[in-house]
Amino acid sequence: MECCIIRAFVLSSLFISVSLALNSSLLGQSAGYQLPPQKIVDIIDAAPEPAVSFSPDTQWMLMMDRDAMPGIEDVSRRMLRLAGLRIDPVANGQFQTSFYKSLSILARDSKEVRRLPLPDNARLSRTLWSHDSKKCAFVLVTDQGQQLWVTEIDNSAEPRILTDRLNTVLGSFSWMPDGRHLVCRLVPENREAEPTTDAIPKGPNIQESIGKTSPTRTYQDLLSSPADETLFEHYAVTQLALIGLDGAVRKIGDPGVFAGVSPSTNGRHLLVTTIHHPFSYLMTYRSFPQTIQVWNVESETVDYTVAEVPMAENIPIEGVRTGPRNVEWKPGEPATLIWTEALDGGDPNKEAEHRDRIMVCSYPFNESPVELVKIQHRVSGVEYFSDPSLIVTTEYDRDRRWIRSLLYDLRTSGTAPTTLMDRSIRDRYGDPGRLVSRRDQTGKSVIRQDGSWIYRLGSGASKDGDLPFVDRQNLDTLRTERLWRCERGTYESAVAIAASAAETKPTVITTAETPTTPSNYYVRDLDDDTRYALTKFRDPTPQIRDIRKQLVTYERHDGVQLSATLYLPASYKEGTRLPLVVWAYPREFNDAKTAAQISGSPSRFTRMRSTTHLTMLTQGYAIMDAATMPVIGDPETMNDTFIEQIVAAAQAAIDKAVEMGVADRDRVGVGGHSYGAFMTANLLAHSDLFKAGIARSGAYNRTLTPFGFQSERRSLWNARDIYFAISPFMHANKINEPLLLIHGENDNNSGTFPIQSKRMYQAVKGNGGIVRLCMLPEESHGYRARESVLHTQAEMIAWFDKYVKNAKPAPDIQ
Repeated sequence: MECCIIRAFVLSSLFISVSLALNSSLLGQSAGYQLPPQKIVDIIDAAPEPAVSFSPDTQWMLMMDRDAMPGIEDVSRRMLRLAGLRIDPVANGQFQTSFYKSLSILARDSKEVRRLPLPDNARLSRTLWSHDSKKCAFVLVTDQGQQLWVTEIDNSAEPRILTDRLNTVLGSFSWMPDGRHLVCRLVPENREAEPTTDAIPKGPNIQESIGKTSPTRTYQDLLSSPADETLFEHYAVTQLALIGLDGAVRKIGDPGVFAGVSPSTNGRHLLVTTIHHPFSYLMTYRSFPQTIQVWNVESETVDYTVAEVPMAENIPIEGVRTGPRNVEWKPGEPATLIWTEALDGGDPNKEAEHRDRIMVCSYPFNESPVELVKIQHRVSGVEYFSDPSLIVTTEYDRDRRWIRSLLYDLRTSGTAPTTLMDRSIRDRYGDPGRLVSRRDQTGKSVIRQDGSWIYRLGSGASKDGDLPFVDRQNLDTLRTERLWRCERGTYESAVAIAASAAETKPTVITTAETPTTPSNYYVRDLDDDTRYALTKFRDPTPQIRDIRKQLVTYERHDGVQLSATLYLPASYKEGTRLPLVVWAYPREFNDAKTAAQISGSPSRFTRMRSTTHLTMLTQGYAIMDAATMPVIGDPETMNDTFIEQIVAAAQAAIDKAVEMGVADRDRVGVGGHSYGAFMTANLLAHSDLFKAGIARSGAYNRTLTPFGFQSERRSLWNARDIYFAISPFMHANKINEPLLLIHGENDNNSGTFPIQSKRMYQAVKGNGGIVRLCMLPEESHGYRARESVLHTQAEMIAWFDKYVKNAKPAPDIQ
């Protein structure tokens, strides 16, 4: 048998793509990476459309080409997993595997594309426009580190390198308000070689708690020893510096572990957040103690210490730190800090008239901070106008799952704020859209305003699917005017406002697509309702264009309205009942009305990328995609009926497909990723609706996430029965349908430790179930390497072909 396996591995490149997709038994246990049918390989390998980035004034476009997937050799590069980070020690940055390989510039009013000369085999990681739209900085990753480059947009000069010592472990770079300098973190000069770890331990690694309550979500890639701490500091310590367009470097202050750096509006100060000891072995670097200070750029002295922030311990689940948080510079003022502070001790379970307040403090910082406003619920965001007397706060009511945006005029003390938005966070139909912002002359983000008008861009969820819109709202009257909305049967969405005035409708940049034409960019004049194309990207996969899809709605037995997108193969013949795949992800709702709302659009261009399950259409399956699985109830107790609700929703989805005559009830499979994998295992354990299931990157034993998961607020010790009842691991003896488990060996998603799938496999196997475990080397929560992606495709198709498509008929009940 061993010889056969070795021989199969050697010959796999010759015949594996044809033979293995037909029978899961041929996949073996150690035959190396496998391929799905060639038609799927061609689809997944298709190069994606270029990425596009518009300048702040929308007059220029950057277009960046990229490959569909990296190779396993790239994903397998050395990586350090420290303090919740994944660090590339060669690049001195966060580990990444997806890079752009070219960079082109196109003027919006020209058809001439200028391709920037870059080194051979360039790996471009990110770009950043200057706020005056005249320059763009970008980063190239090399075998020696990271290089910061800059190019001037409106001339033909070649890009030039500013530094080859860029460090982005804890953050990137930003433009200074003058638009002529960048503030960066650099690898310190004369940094010593990476510290080595003794092969022989010097002693145990110890943690200790002194009796204080400290509920913590489960994280991965944490520090675990003094050696880890030293290694983390080696790569996280950086030198702050200003770099001019001529490459001149001016160091600022001493090196440190800088979690945040941002320039003041006038450019004379830096807001600097420094991480310091003691470090935690239970939390990520974001929870480490911090010092928040204002540094003077010229004198390199500390002008003001905003806060000494202790370790983020003893914080209730869904709570916040006490003291200043979300500290930032206030636009429209030379050097004013604005931040949020908790008034309830950061505890969402504590009764409080107001949970937060907004504070400000201005240069020269010799007076006490001033309270601007008290906020009833927890602040989730603050937005600004060019007029510094106006701010918009968004707050979240945890008890009701409700969000509200209020406009404050800081000149009128005691005057009630104006409500701009007030809705359930799950109410997609009532979503007024996001406020449109722009960059001011210093680079700060402010709300776009013409006279009394502000603008909103929304996804436009409706009973007909998403129909994006552009609105404007009058701040004096609060009247909202619909300027444009996408027509039914197509999908077009505004991504930016190119030009606007109070007297006319704006000109917007949109992306438009149909089920058969790919997304392209357009300029749309809303005044005369005309548009012209900016790009002409071609269909990367014309071979799947005849696939059929439609939005379908149906009802759960308790009256809750549900929906899904039904996909049928291109070769489908009316009246044929096909094997069916139900792919889903559960979501929580407070009420049936919002749970019934439809999202997504049947008019969007169909894409098949990476590990998508839609490739099963090429193998003769019907698919109920994004079948809604609402879990409805009080936020504190909704999981008490999790099982009953997802089983009922699954039953309704199958019934709908069968009723339409497209599905064979005796050949139905179910699948999902992450929380969808958790759902899949539970459906197999608590129902007999499916012939088999595919669960990717899931969590199955909720005792391993004892301080809550997803939206669960109770701890294991407060809801033992519920944690047990909804953990499919605890019911592995009931899983009598074949289950395929797939998991990345380096999954760093909170809660979905790789051991979750390993133990689930052992549980089902130990109870005599049919189960297969595929652990993907070097992969995380999502799978990136071409080899891993195509192998996942082969596994999924082979599994469902064997246990769903070719399933034996159920025996007659006597």
